[in-house]
Amino acid sequence: MAYENIDYQVTGRIAVIGLNRAPVNALSLDFVNEIIAALCQARDDDEVRAVIITSALEKAFCAGLDLSVVNGVDGEGMRGFLERLYLELNDVQYRLGKPSIAAVKGAARAGGMTVAVSCNMVIAGQGATFGYPEINVGIIPALHYVHLPRIAGRHRAFEHLFLGDEFSADVALDLGIINHVVPDDQVMDKAMEIAGKLAAKSPVVMKLGRDAYMRAVDTEYRRDVENMAEAMRNVVATDDSREGLAAFMEKRPPKWQND
Repeated sequence: MAYENIDYQVTGRIAVIGLNRAPVNALSLDFVNEIIAALCQARDDDEVRAVIITSALEKAFCAGLDLSVVNGVDGEGMRGFLERLYLELNDVQYRLGKPSIAAVKGAARAGGMTVAVSCNMVIAGQGATFGYPEINVGIIPALHYVHLPRIAGRHRAFEHLFLGDEFSADVALDLGIINHVVPDDQVMDKAMEIAGKLAAKSPVVMKLGRDAYMRAVDTEYRRDVENMAEAMRNVVATDDSREGLAAFMEKRPPKWQND
């Protein structure tokens, strides 16, 4: 299958999905659809035993939503986009039947965090940075209202979700978002090492075990994500959200209502 913004290859029973939409892998609807399609290709290939999602770009894993696409989208358009990013991406990972690893170098932000944490494991370089900057441009990191408090606790999650500041790979490790931090030039080596170990297991037992594991940890998760997608749709319809996105595109401070 040919992709416009993804480098897809299979090496030693491991499918590597390389995000390649310059300059920062910003997520458009077409790009999200390609990520989902690549995961489906790996799922349906019996020769593939493990999957790695990484970036083909040097400076960014994924910078989040393409705000030039989001700006001006109405509520229904945003609902369709979020259903693909939040629900369909989660669903294809849920039913992948094979372990998935995100190999992160550079910046992972907003929707890029969504792509990373949809995987079973996350390996990051020491120079990688993370963050939920949505609040700064008048939107919310909706899915991560569900994800982050479950692993980091309510108070620590609130700090990162509502300040919107970037944080280091070491902080992400401490929060429980990632599994390992390694030198930047060893990220893919580490991801391939772990993927190789996983790929060596019985594919039947791996699928049955992973399916059982995903059911066990998914209690109410999808329903909560659906609720957050609805909240995101409502936020995007506000005047402050439109102002925040316009200010970001115009590189100026936002002028919030009643400020």
